[in-house]
Amino acid sequence: MRGVTAFPRLQMVAPGFWVATSRCFITTTTVVAGAEQQCLIVDAGVEADELKELAQDLFIQGLSPVIGFSTHPHWDHVLWSRALGDVPRYASQETVDGASREYEDLSRQAQEVVPGYDRYYFARLIPLARDAYALSWDGPRVRILTHRAHAPGHSALFFSDRGILVAGDMLSDVEIPLLDLDQGDPVGDYRRALSDFAMLEGVRLVIPGHGHWGDAQEFERRLAADFRYLEDLESGRPSSDERLNLAWLRQEDARHRRRIGNLP
Repeated sequence: MRGVTAFPRLQMVAPGFWVATSRCFITTTTVVAGAEQQCLIVDAGVEADELKELAQDLFIQGLSPVIGFSTHPHWDHVLWSRALGDVPRYASQETVDGASREYEDLSRQAQEVVPGYDRYYFARLIPLARDAYALSWDGPRVRILTHRAHAPGHSALFFSDRGILVAGDMLSDVEIPLLDLDQGDPVGDYRRALSDFAMLEGVRLVIPGHGHWGDAQEFERRLAADFRYLEDLESGRPSSDERLNLAWLRQEDARHRRRIGNLP
């Protein structure tokens, strides 16, 4: 079980960008201001009271949600609350398909961890076109980077004019790369996504789905650490990654090694 810690609710990390960090799984919600005090919410989460508090904080800031986005089809990234309003929430086609296909299992997982979640709005997502590379809204220009690392259809959002990368469940300072072991080439999928991130120009701030935001230097450090973890995994070398200090991550590492190394 992941750790639970108390954090401030909403912090400005750059002009027009805020991050709320949940006490559950160190999960981040990213808020981006658009025109006329409208805002985009990425991966709203996690607990019911936190989402209501987020709505209150946005009201205090004078911000009104007009659009939502889910980076991938895991239960803690397809949540919402009626307190945030009935607005369109987008995701990649593969994310929508995955959330629909696994809806009952996702609902069960959410019920186990956050039993007060808003069932009506759970996983109510609108698919983007399969070749979509931008999110159309009246706010900072955003490029969509969709890949298959961590989950099929996982998307990161890169606000290129601001140099801000909202990475979803990647580039974390607290979690090793978590592979989707149901896929045919989980390491290759992950490495290709990291390579796409490495090609981005002008990243000044990275916001992971779990953990803490970091500056350009931290972005480069996390890229290197994740590439190194994958290399150790494929070679069979033990990893010295400091993120393996938590028992549940050591268990995930063991699962990776059984799958990648074809061990029993």
